[in-house]
Amino acid sequence: MKRTVYIAAFTFLGILLQFLAHAVFERWYIIRLVKDFDTYGLGLTWDQWFLVHHVAAVILFIAGAAFGFWQGRYWWPKLYDEQGNKRWKR
Repeated sequence: MKRTVYIAAFTFLGILLQFLAHAVFERWYIIRLVKDFDTYGLGLTWDQWFLVHHVAAVILFIAGAAFGFWQGRYWWPKLYDEQGNKRWKR
């Protein structure tokens, strides 16, 4: 049970971190689009940019959840042994 909660918490952390990265990148790029749409628009319309946003949001959500899950599974054996007792290595 403890392992499941630990991995779920890491998965949630991965989702939160992808939301943060997505927001930072999107804000940065939208500022450029608003200032000079002809240069930064890459030939796409605003409707196409909304589609790009939605597709990227889904991909980033899945990537963030997968990365968090992978990190939870990676770090669990490094911090805990099979009985659930903490193992401190110095």
